[in-house]
Amino acid sequence: MTAPAPALRTGTAAGRGTLLAAVLASGMVFLDSTVVNVALPRLGSELGATVAGLQWTVNGYLLMLAAFVLLGGALGDRFGRRRVFLLGVAWFASASVLCGLSQGTGWLIAARFLQGAGGALLTPGSLSVLQASFHPDDRGKAIGMWAGLSGVSTALGPLLGGWLIDTLSWRWIFFINLPLAVAVVLAAVRWVPESRDENISRTGARRFDVAGTLLGALGLGGVTYALIDAPARGVRSLPVLLSVLVGVVAAVVFVLVERRRGDAAMLPTGLFSSRLFSVLNIFTVVVYAALGGFTFFLAVYLQNVVGWSALLTGLATVPMTLLLAAGSSRAGALAARIGPRLPLTVGPVVAAVGLLLLRRVGPGASYWMDVLPGVVLFGAGLTLVVAPLTASVLAAVADRYAGVASGFNNAASRAGSLLAVAALPLLVGLSGTGYEQKSALTDAFRGALLWCAGLLLAGGAMAVLLIHRPPRKAPGAQPCPSLPASTPPDERRRRGA
Repeated sequence: MTAPAPALRTGTAAGRGTLLAAVLASGMVFLDSTVVNVALPRLGSELGATVAGLQWTVNGYLLMLAAFVLLGGALGDRFGRRRVFLLGVAWFASASVLCGLSQGTGWLIAARFLQGAGGALLTPGSLSVLQASFHPDDRGKAIGMWAGLSGVSTALGPLLGGWLIDTLSWRWIFFINLPLAVAVVLAAVRWVPESRDENISRTGARRFDVAGTLLGALGLGGVTYALIDAPARGVRSLPVLLSVLVGVVAAVVFVLVERRRGDAAMLPTGLFSSRLFSVLNIFTVVVYAALGGFTFFLAVYLQNVVGWSALLTGLATVPMTLLLAAGSSRAGALAARIGPRLPLTVGPVVAAVGLLLLRRVGPGASYWMDVLPGVVLFGAGLTLVVAPLTASVLAAVADRYAGVASGFNNAASRAGSLLAVAALPLLVGLSGTGYEQKSALTDAFRGALLWCAGLLLAGGAMAVLLIHRPPRKAPGAQPCPSLPASTPPDERRRRGA
């Protein structure tokens, strides 16, 4: 039986309710991707966490999102997007409560792993329910409204988180997800229609690539564990060497398994026959590694060395988010006219200059004179990168691979952040409780920003040498809708394809 055509309109109660559910759900995931960095000094002090504990608090979440987000999207297509979306919301909220109740670092890290798994179910559904539910005439408007409202929630997240940390406790950055989740569930049950890929439902044509998913997670996890544990155990210790071996072997087997499965693979290796697609994803890892390393160190440094409150620390990055939200669509339009090479070259260089300016920040620093200029430059550079990069990745492959290409690019961005948070403390010599010692943290912060600036400059060099205008799509292909800069690329994948 043929599925009914999507019919929701933005001006109706059902349309507004569906939009509300998608925006609030995205807001939860975006909030917990950013505001946890602001809370790291407080939760580290209260729980007695080492640097490794702080790294795993961030990376446990990122690892699960990077490894399982493609599987989450496939589950929604097969079993129902609303059903999997609601499962992800409930899972995410339950794990958030466990995070807030944590009585030790191990408890918190385990809960963050669970939270990331819930996010992997929730993230693909936030936009796919809009794509599948709204009438084609209103779909662009609905996605645009979702983009704007999600951008606002992303900008307000660090401020809300900082206020909660200063006023109540770091635990409330997790507890706040519970009322948000209740509102999402009520709205989704009342207004969001169910949808699925009917071709898959009728024929069962798609089998889930569970082996590929697990091997990818094991590869990332092994390397991450080695990088985080090396400062405490030593680079040549048996656990570190074994984890490196496990990670490398899992990555090699992952490639072999995906190649054997062909188009049925989670990641069809034929995508990499496009040289541009390969280069763009390496570029993604490099640039997002710089972003992840910078945000991890900045929040801890501003509180433990400069002496700022959590609220002021959250405020510090708001200009960057506002620039991304306001300028990404313009950057995307510019890249469409002139090609991605210039924006992807200039953007990382401008961002690198911003990081070098921020190395001057020290105790008693002025927000307006010392912090704001560097943050604005970093945000401006990132604004030139995000939308052109996403559009170029999608343009580098055939339309039928748009979903898996954008999903892999999302995984690449999270993997870059994951590896940077794991590796930078080792590279700059920060371990144990060194983040509580001003002199040690100052040296580590300045060294980390040098590494991040170097990564950005390497990305700029890669763009000028290797990135060219993607081939034009066939007539009638739909452009990628304008989404907030913070939107993971996998959430853009159902842009009308």
